[in-house]
Amino acid sequence: MIEAIELTKDYGLNRAVDRVSFRIEEGDIVGLLGPNGSGKTTIMRMLTGFFAPTAGSCRVAGVDMTRESRHARRLLGYLPERVALYPDMTVRRYLAFVAKVHEVEGPVAPYVDEALHQCGLVGMEDRHIGKLSRGYRQRVGIAQAVIHRPKVLVLDEPTVGLDPRQIVEIRSLIRSLAGKTTVLLSTHILPEVSITCRRVLILDHGRLIAEDTAEGLEARTVGRGQLKVRVGAPRDEARRLLAGLPGVLDVEEDGGAAAAAAFVLTTDGGPERPDEISRAVVERGWALKELAPRTISLEDLFVKILEEAEAVQ
Repeated sequence: MIEAIELTKDYGLNRAVDRVSFRIEEGDIVGLLGPNGSGKTTIMRMLTGFFAPTAGSCRVAGVDMTRESRHARRLLGYLPERVALYPDMTVRRYLAFVAKVHEVEGPVAPYVDEALHQCGLVGMEDRHIGKLSRGYRQRVGIAQAVIHRPKVLVLDEPTVGLDPRQIVEIRSLIRSLAGKTTVLLSTHILPEVSITCRRVLILDHGRLIAEDTAEGLEARTVGRGQLKVRVGAPRDEARRLLAGLPGVLDVEEDGGAAAAAAFVLTTDGGPERPDEISRAVVERGWALKELAPRTISLEDLFVKILEEAEAVQ
């Protein structure tokens, strides 16, 4: 439904996007993730026809955005980071205006009513946009993007500037669109894509450096073969016991008091290692206070992916 082929964009001598290629299937929700300045917005502007690529091409539902721009743009809805709303118009009048601009078939009222229900704006249709909260204005922004029932929806930083409750509401709204339309959203917040999206594309310095499912990204936060162990025992004795167990390659102290020693164990990854560790601790008469896979935060994983990519370049 969305296809980028060697997509490249230069601003003078600065290359903002460097030969990026990816495919997004129908009904999927995909996150475009990267730090500020990584090229996310530039890619979205090329996908939506605002910018022409320096090289490469992009297609929406099989339609080339450069060669058949008008046709391709009819197939997509776009929420830019700063959407143009008219504060003196009511929500209903504004959406009716947008529907007419998109030249929808037949009366505009059914399209407006559908967008109001879809975006949780029922009861707000006669309010002036300028009097709405930031969260409701963002809902109006999404409503204007879906008003013409597009096959593809492109959202640039859809939760930026919202409070925590509004963020949860907008995420829920985006997830509700799964299967009804194909969604590409950009963000620099890693948890955003892990919660909202099915697949993640990671950008850095204009290049696509990683691609994974949301589940795969979460799985990568678990250190393979690494276990956190907290034992109610003297630290030195516990360390000697753990270091001598089969399959334990390294024991690293992880804080803790003398009566509750904490370690990070690097093992060979064998599935039986946790059972062996717990059995050895209990047989010594010690209290096993914690035994769990070691995890890193999503933010730390993101930094690690970026650093690995920069080391290769």
